[in-house]
Amino acid sequence: MLYQQAPMTKQSLPAFLVLIFAAVAVPAAAQPAPVVLQGAMGIEVQQLASRLENPKEENIGGWVFWRGSIDGYPVIVEKTQKGVTNSAAATALAIEKFRPLAIVNQGTAGGHDPALHVYDIVIGTSSISTGAFRSQYREAGRGSNPLDWRPLDLTAADGSAGNDPNARRIARFQADERLLAVARRVKSTYTRGKVVEGVIATSDVWNDEIDLIARFHNEYGTSAEEMETASAAQVAKQLNVPFLGIRVLSDNITNGGGYDPKTADACEEYVYQVVKAYISGLRAAR
Repeated sequence: MLYQQAPMTKQSLPAFLVLIFAAVAVPAAAQPAPVVLQGAMGIEVQQLASRLENPKEENIGGWVFWRGSIDGYPVIVEKTQKGVTNSAAATALAIEKFRPLAIVNQGTAGGHDPALHVYDIVIGTSSISTGAFRSQYREAGRGSNPLDWRPLDLTAADGSAGNDPNARRIARFQADERLLAVARRVKSTYTRGKVVEGVIATSDVWNDEIDLIARFHNEYGTSAEEMETASAAQVAKQLNVPFLGIRVLSDNITNGGGYDPKTADACEEYVYQVVKAYISGLRAAR
């Protein structure tokens, strides 16, 4: 006689199988999209990483990610390494891998505005690329004059940027208005210097020529220069991720302000207050 098994029902299943099927059938609540906080060097991320709750470190190539939370909300601190190439690649990687809600790029910078001093913070209402120019023709033996160079907006032209009249301007990337509003609200928490709004200049060039710095400041409104913000902002814009750059003046050659590496800690503390306020606003909006 063949044994015929009765149809199995939920009631006849062992209790542990019921729990397994229930877990498969009902997916866990999705984690909210994280906020990514970027810095190029160890001194620009170490304080933020140390403030994360339950951090886990992950290395991808030369980039380091610390995944954790602030006030229970997912936050990723990313060490991008220095320069426009590293910054752009690290930003693209972070967006592709983590699908962030927003990105804040922060760290140290050199001053362009004589009215600003070491420890003053610049909230970047925009960031610009000061690494793309076309030089004017000069015969052999006449040297070089960067003050005559014309800017190239490499995002404006599909063909030759050097020959396109629409590309003869500086490439500019605007900050996200919501992130800007949060940064403005917590200005009073910073007591190490002024907090101002301005333009952050980005290139792989370290400028110590006062006349060239004055040109950038006067023509393009730059407050400070560094090597990451605009390239990260360009990638974030292209991939539709809200972005904000925040920089502290670690030195200012225009008024004799000497380099102080401890400014990085001061910037991280301010950015920590910005992200806490941003997270609080997200919860209030639910």
